[in-house]
Amino acid sequence: MVVDVGRGYAKGRAKRREIIDRAMTLFGEVGYRGASLREIAARCGISHPGLLHHFPTKESLLLAVLEHRDEVDGVWGVAEDDDPVDGMRRLVEVVERNVGRRPIVELYAVLSAEATSADHPAHDYFQDRYRRTLAAVQVAYERAREGGALRADVDPATAARQLVALMDGLQVQWLLDDGATDMVGAVRDLVGSQLVRPL
Repeated sequence: MVVDVGRGYAKGRAKRREIIDRAMTLFGEVGYRGASLREIAARCGISHPGLLHHFPTKESLLLAVLEHRDEVDGVWGVAEDDDPVDGMRRLVEVVERNVGRRPIVELYAVLSAEATSADHPAHDYFQDRYRRTLAAVQVAYERAREGGALRADVDPATAARQLVALMDGLQVQWLLDDGATDMVGAVRDLVGSQLVRPL
């Protein structure tokens, strides 16, 4: 008799992914504090104990949602052999991708605001994520400067902080006006104005 061991595991992985997707949506709708595990379980068509089998605490589910968001975003970085403008293009591409991912953008906007409180379970995660994001954007600006593509009066550290602030602010505007804000155009215009080469 042949037992399909992988089938059970695949079913469990699929249910875990469904829970993460439903939690991502609910966290984006009502925030972490406003969401309940019972509501997430109901949306998944499972019992509360069934959900706890996959995620024993609300905090563990939140961290799984955040890790999933990072996986969806993929690793953003600048390779040594890239064209100096490639890193700047990738920044615009991130915004282009976000236009098609409202639930993820909403989740990030809600949770990052909630997580400013030191007692929020994702506080450390968002502090670390902001540090990593700023560092990655600054590297993109530095590579553009080293390659002669950045205007001389643009400071990479300052420009990185301003660009991240612009991107976060645009996301909130875009969410509030139901997508009417042109996030891509605004980011492309700013980055393009800082370069001496076409973006």
